[in-house]
Amino acid sequence: MLELTASTRLGELALDVALSAPAGRCLALAGPSGAGKTTILRIVAGLLEPERGTVRCGETTWLDTERGVALSPERRRCGYLFQDGALFPHLSAWRNVAYGLRGEMRGRAERRRRAHELLERFGVARLAEARPGALSGGERQRVALARALAPRPRTLLLDEPLSSLDARTRAAATRELAGVLREAEVPAMLVTHDFAEAATLGDTVSVIADGRLVQEGTAAELAARPASAFVADFTGAVVLNGVSRGGEGGLSEVDLDGGGTIASVERMTGPVAASVYPWEIELEPPGRSDHGSARNHLPAVVESLTVLGSRVRVGLRASQPLVAEITDASAQALGLAPGVRAVATFKAAATRLSPR
Repeated sequence: MLELTASTRLGELALDVALSAPAGRCLALAGPSGAGKTTILRIVAGLLEPERGTVRCGETTWLDTERGVALSPERRRCGYLFQDGALFPHLSAWRNVAYGLRGEMRGRAERRRRAHELLERFGVARLAEARPGALSGGERQRVALARALAPRPRTLLLDEPLSSLDARTRAAATRELAGVLREAEVPAMLVTHDFAEAATLGDTVSVIADGRLVQEGTAAELAARPASAFVADFTGAVVLNGVSRGGEGGLSEVDLDGGGTIASVERMTGPVAASVYPWEIELEPPGRSDHGSARNHLPAVVESLTVLGSRVRVGLRASQPLVAEITDASAQALGLAPGVRAVATFKAAATRLSPR
């Protein structure tokens, strides 16, 4: 178990968090840039000491500011995967991997064997003699991951490890990294600003904003019950602001800012953020009287269409901006194009409320 408490100020950032990651599990620290995510990793690794805080890994205390305990970074044995890989440009791939083994493997041949084993594991053994400048972004990422794992670390720290990769390479690298994290028997903390990446790689997701833990849970829990408009927006939901009041049949009626009313099965009164996911919104032509079981229907005008394979993301202008994700066949059947009018419909059960 990796446990951290930290309270410190860095410039305008006031960090105050308490986090933990069990052995063999990955905690994804997700949120916008400048939220304090990388600062948390640096505190765990011993690269930054907070004004007040503790870091414990298993039975060992790495940091306790009250007791004056502060183990040096090399004594903590953290596998740290930096955002840009941070490979030594003058060393070959295998020498980069072997660099961290000098303290525990004295023989060069033994270090080389261990390095080659890891490069083989990540499918880049053929590039063992190549220097970082000759590698692609995906290849450098694999070498950097092999280097982080080489000394058999007590914890893995990953700072946006996929951000420098192109979309094609990133998808494959995400699958590989997910496999590595499942196999690892040590706690891991991963920093990302991408909720989809956090959902794929993290067993638990901690949403961080302005140095504070906003909400924590599985990705499914955060998506199903966002604690705030910020979390709802971060998970990819459409967020509509309004004022909620009691309605008929146990529903809440939300009077939207700018006009229009929608319903939710969740009970809440006062200023709220109503969230619904784009794939839960259907589009219909104006004037249709039968909306099926959908309680909510908002007149809108199409502003944009983005084709994503067999799906289309439709940007809409209603009383507030909307995004619907529908099939390409549905978009064609409706004759959607910028300027076309449509009605956005979605169920009260799909409409989540959080305080605003």
